[in-house]
Amino acid sequence: MPPTTDSAAQSVHTSAAQSVHAEHPAFPMPRSCPMRVPEQYAQLRAEAPISKVALQHGRTAWLLTRQEDIREFLVHPQVSTDRLHPGSPLQVRLPVGVPKERLVGMVGMDGPEHIARRRLVLPEFTVKRVQRMRPRVQEIVDTCLTSMLDAGRSADLIEAFAAPVPSMVVCELLGVPYADNAFFLAKTAVILSRNATRAEQEQAYAELLDYLGEVVSDKEREPSDDLIGRLINNLRDSGAYDRDLVLGMARLLLVAGHEATPNMIALGTIGLLEHPHQLAELRADPGLVPQAVEEMLRYFSISDQATFRVALSDIEIGGVTIREGEGVIGLNASANWDGDFYENPEVLDIRRDVGRHLAFGYGPHQCIGQNLVRMNLEVVLSTLFARVPGLRLAVPAAELPLKNDQIVYGVHELPVTW
Repeated sequence: MPPTTDSAAQSVHTSAAQSVHAEHPAFPMPRSCPMRVPEQYAQLRAEAPISKVALQHGRTAWLLTRQEDIREFLVHPQVSTDRLHPGSPLQVRLPVGVPKERLVGMVGMDGPEHIARRRLVLPEFTVKRVQRMRPRVQEIVDTCLTSMLDAGRSADLIEAFAAPVPSMVVCELLGVPYADNAFFLAKTAVILSRNATRAEQEQAYAELLDYLGEVVSDKEREPSDDLIGRLINNLRDSGAYDRDLVLGMARLLLVAGHEATPNMIALGTIGLLEHPHQLAELRADPGLVPQAVEEMLRYFSISDQATFRVALSDIEIGGVTIREGEGVIGLNASANWDGDFYENPEVLDIRRDVGRHLAFGYGPHQCIGQNLVRMNLEVVLSTLFARVPGLRLAVPAAELPLKNDQIVYGVHELPVTW
């Protein structure tokens, strides 16, 4: 599909939208440091916890910043995750003419439709099943670390370690060749970019879905013992095979595995290196690792735009009426720094009893892969700091290039030495 505007026209449109919504702060709000959420979040929680923001492409949405309001909203029966609803505040431009299940998968569905599809894949991500993967994840971590250490005494930790590990894990889980990893990374970066044009994002979606279509076709002909293969077999056995459903699920998991976990590995590493006394505690007591992982998930909250919805009727949250068809973003990074829930939330404390953080969302659409993410982080962080005791940042944390240009937060590079 051709782009709807050229660069000049897009600039005019953006300027006009900014003028129309000049009374609303622009969203997303950039982070200025890898160790801090945007400063505006605290101000909004205190002064305007439920307020309108101007989105990048000329629309507005409600922004919820307090944990209590976000929890109430995410379980409300009259809110929808439908990415194709005209009021949805999704900031990625989706291509038109693609079947819904293939395009957005179960994350864009509600009610019984969502529950039925979630149940199909939930057995793949139980704690028990994920823990059976731990020895293989440990092998992948060890192999990547050995390669990094053998190559010298410095590296970009993302390129050498934080990106390859979860990418290998998700490729093996799905049954797609890791040899095509550069392709996955390139398409994912475009899909999640705030700066890509509509044409670029539509092309990235199309190319990724075409690739996965070939993978699914192969597994339809030759059954395989991987997530995609098992999903195909289970659907066939139930008499309800839906190829678009398989494609949508594969795309969702592939994109998440190539973006979310690598960013958390990188930021978790920065957090511990910037808090050497806590790193020393972690080394002295490896039993703290699971608790430390939960605190890092709370503290960094890399997908703070993921918990967005659209109101299906007029609803009241926190004394504010949200009208039918209006988009709402439950800002989980703000909720995870809410002083009403956490004492000194701006402090990274690996001994904190984190409790109910919202890094994985809340309610019926809570992240289905959270157990896998936790296990990956536990293995990665415990092994990295055990095998590389002299690891340190090669540049000050304040100079790291931030991913304010993407909807999943992180750093573009992480130069380290040892």
